[in-house]
Amino acid sequence: MEKVPMTARGYNRLQDELKHLKSVERPAVIKAIAEAREHGDLSENAEYHAAREKQSFIEGRVMELEDKISRAEVIEPTKLSGNAVKFGATITLADEDTDEEVTYQIVGQDESDIKQGLISITSPLARALIGKSVGDNVEVTTPGGSKSYEVVGIAFK
Repeated sequence: MEKVPMTARGYNRLQDELKHLKSVERPAVIKAIAEAREHGDLSENAEYHAAREKQSFIEGRVMELEDKISRAEVIEPTKLSGNAVKFGATITLADEDTDEEVTYQIVGQDESDIKQGLISITSPLARALIGKSVGDNVEVTTPGGSKSYEVVGIAFK
C-alpha cells in the first residue's frame, strides 16, 4: 500500500471534507431520494435519478477520501531541515530569463493550488526541484514551454 504524502493542513482539509459528506451531504441526498420516491413512477422521475446520481458521486468521494486518509503520511514541514529541496520545502526561484522571483511550497497532490504558491509533489517543477540546493539551476518543460530557474532560497516553514 503506497503512502500518500501530505502536510497536516492538507490532511485536516480531507478530514473536514469527509466529515461534511458523511454528516451533511449523505443525509440530505437520502432525504431527497425518499421524497422523489413519493412522487410515484421511478422510471420517469428526473428528481429521483438526479438524487441517485448525486448519491453515487458522494459515496465514491467518501471511499476515495477514506482511502487517502488511511494511506496518508503526514509530514510537518516545520520539523524538517537541510540544504536540499524535499517534500514540504518552501523554495524561492529566480526565472533565469526575467530575474523574476517566485516562491512555491511542495505539498501533496490533493492540496496543490498554484495561486497560493502550493505545487504538487507530482508536478514537473517539483520533481525537477527535489534534491537541488541553493545555487542549482533547474530546467523544466511546462505546458507553456521550457523554463530555466535558479534556486535562490530553501526554507522549511
